[in-house]
Amino acid sequence: MAPQTILVFGGGNALAAYHAGAYEEMVHRDIRPDWIIGASAGAVTGAIIVGNSRERRIERLREFWAEATTATPLGPSDPKLRQYYNGWHVAWAALFGRPSIFRHRWPGFWGVFPGPQNDIALYDHRPLAATLERLVDFDLLNRAEIRFSVAAVDIETGGEVVFDNRKDRIGPHHILASSAITPGFAPVEIDGRMLCDPGYVNNTPVDIAFANPPERETTVILLELFSLGSPRPASIDAVLERTQDILFASPTRKSIEALQREYGLRTEIVPDSPSVRLLHLAYQAPAHELSMKAIDFSPSSIRDRWAAGAMDLRTGFDRLNAAGPRPGLDYVTLSASQPDASAAEASRYSDRP
Repeated sequence: MAPQTILVFGGGNALAAYHAGAYEEMVHRDIRPDWIIGASAGAVTGAIIVGNSRERRIERLREFWAEATTATPLGPSDPKLRQYYNGWHVAWAALFGRPSIFRHRWPGFWGVFPGPQNDIALYDHRPLAATLERLVDFDLLNRAEIRFSVAAVDIETGGEVVFDNRKDRIGPHHILASSAITPGFAPVEIDGRMLCDPGYVNNTPVDIAFANPPERETTVILLELFSLGSPRPASIDAVLERTQDILFASPTRKSIEALQREYGLRTEIVPDSPSVRLLHLAYQAPAHELSMKAIDFSPSSIRDRWAAGAMDLRTGFDRLNAAGPRPGLDYVTLSASQPDASAAEASRYSDRP
């Protein structure tokens, strides 16, 4: 059987421009995914890729991010000034939303206070459905050669739910359910279940790729938008960022550790089992990023994340190929949670405003 490539896109709202840059580099290298698995913003990225012809995918990704990006000038190069620039864009998105993705709802925030009005979310993310309907051909997505899986969570049971275009007809509401991070966005009802973003339990669902052990040589490219590794924080904002990163990235580490144990045993029992290569790339937020980075839609941040995705894919894939195939699970990572990661960020939290 021919080798297969699986892409796993994690969630992270505005951080997902990193996905687009990595995918553009894959196109340049003629790496063609056989299966894309997405959660939250990763499901949005996956839908745009699978729901368009190969020659239009980058164009559509650029269109999505052009609409999402705040129409302001590029930011300053000075790191301290860049923090304030980023903070202004975070405040703008929180106050006014992003027209192509989310807007305020009523009563929304005011439902927090006692009174006759109540609500279950702060924002309305139905504008995202209209954006997806323009940018994604869902008929093509559901008959595409690329397998596409979308992860969500049942808010009543806490159980994970996976939709797959090989057995389900996926539409915009499935992507909305996967990206309904509570309490920011309201859960979405599908087939009698109230579904929301899986970020708090499985933000980068690599385990879906291994639910059934691959029967042929497989390369899994895991694109995570939060990093476990970081220097010690030196400000409240840095502590908030670390809390968020640890919350969203910890399930990925647990999944990978479980896979390493499983494949260690599998290699002993079935020594000639197909080789599996796992490339783990995690977005490393630079010093000027703030704790609310996921709603920073500034032009500079979107540009930088796109470029970081392309660079990391290039570096990571070269490292994966240099290692060569090995029995069992061949794990290569650029994640800063690993001992061999770059120490360039050693003092990145020392000058927070």
